[in-house]
Amino acid sequence: MSKFYSLLGLCKKAGKVVGGEVAVENAIRQKTTELLILAGDASGNTKKKFNNSAAYYKISLIEMGDKVSLGSAIGDEFRAILGVTDKGFAKKLMELAEEEKGRE
Repeated sequence: MSKFYSLLGLCKKAGKVVGGEVAVENAIRQKTTELLILAGDASGNTKKKFNNSAAYYKISLIEMGDKVSLGSAIGDEFRAILGVTDKGFAKKLMELAEEEKGRE
């Protein structure tokens, strides 16, 4: 497991991750989300909706992995979208995502 997914699991244990469309939408509206993580295999509608939300609310968004990888990192079956609610975790996750994309 990569450092990105390990840190995502740590975020979940710390209670700093919301998962699933409804929960993430609520967190976005409440302005508690610092970073959105979108699965590469999410549906076109899901991608469009959260790209628009990220732009409107000025939230960073990264597309990383697939639904199964994101889900298993936080102990769920699968997740198309995750929201990180902590600034420090969000910053580090963005750095690790960039490193991993550089290795591909």
